[in-house]
Amino acid sequence: MRILHDEDVDESILSDKTIAVIGYGAQGEAQAKCLRDSNVSVVIGLRPSGTSWEHAKEDGFEVLPVGEAARRGDIVHILIPDEVQAEVYESEIKPQMERGKTLSFSHGFSICFNRIVPPPDVDVIMVAPKAPGTEERKAYLEGFGVPGLVAVRQNPSGRAREVALAMAKAMRWTRAGILECTFEEETYEDLFGEQCVLCGGLVELMKSGFEVLVEAGYPPEMAYFECVHEMKLIVDLIWEGGIKRMAEVISNTAEYGMWSVGHRIIGPEVKERMKTALKRIESGEFASEWVEEYRKGTPFLKRSREEISRHPIETVGSDIRRLFKRGSRRR
Repeated sequence: MRILHDEDVDESILSDKTIAVIGYGAQGEAQAKCLRDSNVSVVIGLRPSGTSWEHAKEDGFEVLPVGEAARRGDIVHILIPDEVQAEVYESEIKPQMERGKTLSFSHGFSICFNRIVPPPDVDVIMVAPKAPGTEERKAYLEGFGVPGLVAVRQNPSGRAREVALAMAKAMRWTRAGILECTFEEETYEDLFGEQCVLCGGLVELMKSGFEVLVEAGYPPEMAYFECVHEMKLIVDLIWEGGIKRMAEVISNTAEYGMWSVGHRIIGPEVKERMKTALKRIESGEFASEWVEEYRKGTPFLKRSREEISRHPIETVGSDIRRLFKRGSRRR
């Protein structure tokens, strides 16, 4: 795939456009600030009853009800949670989506699973950072940016791609690099990574390692250091130089153990379960399950949050993390 940078993008297409950023959570705040600081006209769309209204006003934005912001925006950039997008779109955004406007997302969930069906005479694009909002903003302020993805779903204007790339450039993502993809590629890969590797897989791996050591009689504090605390150190090495670089830095004993034992833990049976998880994502089964969970009031999600808060890996971890907070050590 070709990686696009600053020289590949003309940002001037945004000079006469207003972007209505719908939502002011981590992504909404970061993207809105970066766009504004690059001299793009931005308004924020929020529900007046929400807690973000005053926060966005304090940050100097013009804050409007969602419907009014969508009416004002040439580009309506939806950055509220996946599970609420459809209802907000139907009630407040859809009536404002006139011919010639652009509907924009940072994740393809609502489009891929037909939660939102835009009118055929509007452009539909995705501008997706590959980083949390806090890291986007930090990188922007440092004069660089985070990598990102852009995609075009509908292009009746003939300029949807140019708008998507210009938004990415305004947030400085083109300084790190932009890849073009489809809505499906971004959505399916993102959900797969979250469930099987980055969040679901990683958390269960750390929990299992911690539990095995503690159940075998080892001190939980040492188990936390070994199975959780040091995870960041290893991931940082991989981030900086790849798996090969990480293997060069750790001891020969650690490297031998990595190659000789790791595949016995994460073996072919795990890969097969990952394939099943991917099929559930691609078929829409996971999306339907999550939407139903949301409609019921998220009982499983709430129960899972309570359970992890009581797990020893969290109670021990809280004590360990305090040791590393500046000024927390006894003098």
